[in-house]
Amino acid sequence: MNKKRVLSGIQPTGRLHLGNLIGAVENWVELQKEYDCHFFIADFHALTTAYAETKTLKDDIREVAIDLLSAGIDPDKCVLFKQSDVPEHAELHLIFSMITPLPWLERVPTYKSKIAELKEKDLGTYGFLGYPVLQAADILIYKANLVPVGEDQLPHLELTREIARRFNFLYKEVFPEPKAALTKFPVLPGTDGRKMSKSYQNTIAISDPPETVRKKVGIMVTDPARIKREDKGHPDVCPVYAYYKVFAKERTEAVAKDCRSAARGCVECKKELAGILADYLAPIHARRKKLEADPAYLEKVLAAGAAKARQSAAQTLLEAKKAVGLA
Repeated sequence: MNKKRVLSGIQPTGRLHLGNLIGAVENWVELQKEYDCHFFIADFHALTTAYAETKTLKDDIREVAIDLLSAGIDPDKCVLFKQSDVPEHAELHLIFSMITPLPWLERVPTYKSKIAELKEKDLGTYGFLGYPVLQAADILIYKANLVPVGEDQLPHLELTREIARRFNFLYKEVFPEPKAALTKFPVLPGTDGRKMSKSYQNTIAISDPPETVRKKVGIMVTDPARIKREDKGHPDVCPVYAYYKVFAKERTEAVAKDCRSAARGCVECKKELAGILADYLAPIHARRKKLEADPAYLEKVLAAGAAKARQSAAQTLLEAKKAVGLA
């Protein structure tokens, strides 16, 4: 029986952090057991906001690939590749860009919010405006059935479906409309209490050694109303407690009780959490050490993944070009 195909990608904008691990990668590890999964490192997408900062791009791609493999992505169970190694993505993106109305792109919810968030960068480029078109090409080039997304990403997937419908209407029925594999995951706060994001420099990388994890956890903000050790706390507003709910669910009740009664202080809570995270990441670090010692294996995995991906992508692109009249 043919498995349903899943497509998802991640940008190489630095080493992956705990938010990436909980929000995407651990879900991918489970999906690869049941579906025909294509996972890619979205290096073209990285250029949409970091086009002027590419000195570390090659290293970033390598680090993300190591992070994915060390976190459990198995090239024997899925297709793992680098986006730019499959040029069919770019060619289909060009075709889609010819038929996508500008208002569709301007109404994407994250378009204006991202410009405001990254106001120090010049994002007045076609690449930034048109990245949802490239995203549509990424998905449709493999005729993916399912795309794992959070609720905030549903408008992006709907735009992909609209582009597929418009192409099919204008030319020929080529692209199936992908469905969302809606994933619910906890939002992991960064060390400063805001959303964990590399742009905020508040992340804990999954490759951080235990001593670095301890330092980062040690500076995490806690309950702002708890000034003194004897003050009673409010765990539900504490970023540190949010980590217990993800990484040590069996401890949440006891930790919340001790916090509310001031039986333990924030320093104690952070020390325990640092140990919990170190234990959680230990197997990932062990696999990472082996991968770092064998760079040839990493190149082999990405090359083999790209070759597999191109088989599907080339066939779909040919269908699309024939439908348009280009082949």
